[in-house]
Order: sequence, then structure tokens, then C-alpha cells
Amino acid sequence: MYSYPACGTCRKALAWLRERGVEVDLRDITRQPPSQGELAVALESLGRKRLFNTSGQSYRALGAATVQAMSDEEALAALAADGKLIKRPFLVMPDGRTLTGFQIPEWQALLDPST
Repeated sequence: MYSYPACGTCRKALAWLRERGVEVDLRDITRQPPSQGELAVALESLGRKRLFNTSGQSYRALGAATVQAMSDEEALAALAADGKLIKRPFLVMPDGRTLTGFQIPEWQALLDPST
């Protein structure tokens, strides 16, 4: 799980995972952002809108119009270069499936697809 130590939502997600006995390889998204490959998988499954942290300073500095004008390749490169652009927490499952943000029903479905 890629997270940001000062992010309350990230801390809630981590606590939720640990309560369920899920082992987490925790990475600081600002120091070690997800790879372009991980981001590409997320882009394909979640869409571009779910990848960007639209409330963050990095996003505001770029501007919504600039982000919208980017090709997918440019967007992936920008996200991989600046972890603060990425919506967090950013969860990557061992099988490569990804989630961004912390919505309990989505995370529960990812961890236990039978629910």
C-alpha cells in the first residue's frame, strides 16, 4: 500500500487492513511512488479520474486543464514522477489489482470477491 504518513484516510485504511489480518508492505507515496506499470494497470481498471489527487497542491499547480489535455502516457509519467499527484491510499494487490482512495465496500470486495 502506498500512503502518505500525514494522511488520515491512509491511516484509516491501514488500520482497517490490519484489523482483518492483511499484511501490508507500506510505502511512502511521496518518496517511492508507484511504478508506471502499476499506474497503467490502475488507469485501465479505474480510469484516469480515480488516479489523480485533485485536492492536492501538485494537482492545483499543474491545473485541471493541463491534466485533462495530457495523453495517457504523459499522465502516467507525471503520476510516477510526483507521488503527491496520486490519489491515496493506493493499494496494489499481489495479483496486480489496484484501488485508490478508501471506500470500505470497494476494499472489502477486492479482499473477498465473494461478498
